[in-house]
Amino acid sequence: MTVGSRRTVTNGRNSRDDVVAAAGRLFAERGYHGASMRGLGQDLGLLGSSLYAHVTAKEDLLVEVVEKGAALFEASAERARQIEGTGAERLKALVAGHVDVVIDHHDEVRTFLNEARFLDGEHRRRIVAARDAYEAAFRAAIADGLADGSLDWKVDPKLGGIFVLSIVNALERWYDPSGPLDRAALVERIWDFLAPGS
Repeated sequence: MTVGSRRTVTNGRNSRDDVVAAAGRLFAERGYHGASMRGLGQDLGLLGSSLYAHVTAKEDLLVEVVEKGAALFEASAERARQIEGTGAERLKALVAGHVDVVIDHHDEVRTFLNEARFLDGEHRRRIVAARDAYEAAFRAAIADGLADGSLDWKVDPKLGGIFVLSIVNALERWYDPSGPLDRAALVERIWDFLAPGS
């Protein structure tokens, strides 16, 4: 892949994973409706007939990319749930995990956050359920933190969850991993803002 264009250099042996990854890049850069199967084929160096050997429809690719994003967030939340400590400690782990997913899987995250609304029927219901379960992990950690005194917030867990997720979801739009703020420092800055002095 060339750095400037993010174009895939192909050796003629693209796997299904290669196709899904390339679709994720296109969806992240151009949006679902701005990405085309022709553009995907060009990115992979595949003719239309060869591309359709890997996938039958553009929505199939959107489903796979969005479901991968949902699975990454859920795995991160599950790791945070396993922490034995205060609610604030679990919430900080959720924030750190979210930062890791955004940085390490930017294309899937951007597609999950911005393009999942274009899924239809059962696919959309599954993703909404996954998103709700992920948000519930934040609300539970906040509720625990308010109950155990590790968080001194004047908001209820639902609103607190909305506030925290609004901050960390925005990272995909502005954070540059090559900039002066590395991921560890980023987590600390976010946490200093959310829970100063903790």
